[in-house]
Amino acid sequence: MEKIRAAITGINAWVPEYKLTNQALSKMVDTSDEWIMKRVGVKERRILKGKGRGSSDLGEQAVRGLLLKTNTAPEDVDLLICSTVTPDMFFPATANIISDKCGIKNAFSFDLNAACSGFLFALQTGAAYVETGRYKKVIIVGADKMSSITDYTDRTTCPLFGDAAGAVLLEPTTDEFGIIDYIFHTDGSGRKYLHLKAGGSVKPASHETVNAKEHFLYQEGQAVFKFAVLNMADVAAEIMERNNLKSEDIAWLVPHQANLRIIEATGRRMGLPPEKVMINIENYGNTTSATIPLCIWEYEQKLKKGDILILAAFGGGFTWGSIYLKWAYDPK
Repeated sequence: MEKIRAAITGINAWVPEYKLTNQALSKMVDTSDEWIMKRVGVKERRILKGKGRGSSDLGEQAVRGLLLKTNTAPEDVDLLICSTVTPDMFFPATANIISDKCGIKNAFSFDLNAACSGFLFALQTGAAYVETGRYKKVIIVGADKMSSITDYTDRTTCPLFGDAAGAVLLEPTTDEFGIIDYIFHTDGSGRKYLHLKAGGSVKPASHETVNAKEHFLYQEGQAVFKFAVLNMADVAAEIMERNNLKSEDIAWLVPHQANLRIIEATGRRMGLPPEKVMINIENYGNTTSATIPLCIWEYEQKLKKGDILILAAFGGGFTWGSIYLKWAYDPK
């Protein structure tokens, strides 16, 4: 029996219209374009405006565009997984809401949370369903409204994040394309350096938690940076070694867009020239679960069937991982 793999057969992304530039941000908090560009590499980020709009609205737009682009009927979708750290609400799952908004009626759906590594974890989870042979069309969405948990009086974190969503369609193939291998890791002791303090079952929302600004993202930047540089680079190199890949074999590194220095360090560790590294952090910032599909979507026209891609990410938790895949189609 031929081995079934899960291949990405379509990709789409969506970003809000409003751009929050470094110049505008410098009027809100004590920072500057020079300071942000030097330390992070972000020039502007997109922010979802409007009352009552959340991650499902971002995801809905990405999925609607994906269905149209791939000529996929909503009723033909078997499964939808949404990776997010900013769900519309604790329950129901944001994936359920996206499915409802997009008319996806015959699929089951659920959320997955692995912080900035979430899209990779969700992609491999979806691939496992496809590989069983029972699921023919699986949609993976990365959607985050990071502006909803960003403190715009904190100069160390507010320049980092933006809002966006990206989605891919996974379908089965027996050819030598699709997801070939993956390596994932977690280390829960890292939670003290990057987390949301309140709102969960340990520390439910109260007047005190709101007044103390404990519903905003908390990060100890130096500790996170050191861990991310080491582990994202190492796991990308590890998957190359395990699959006997050389730098010249790889068409593209698709790194999580958290910090330009982390991205550059990962590329160097893999022995890749800068022109083989997908980068769009300058225009969008860190959109968490959306960064990797957003990057691939922007570079889609440069991809060729058979291209080897290494996807790498690092996130709060700590979580980190890498996926080795072969691109399944030529530009349309």
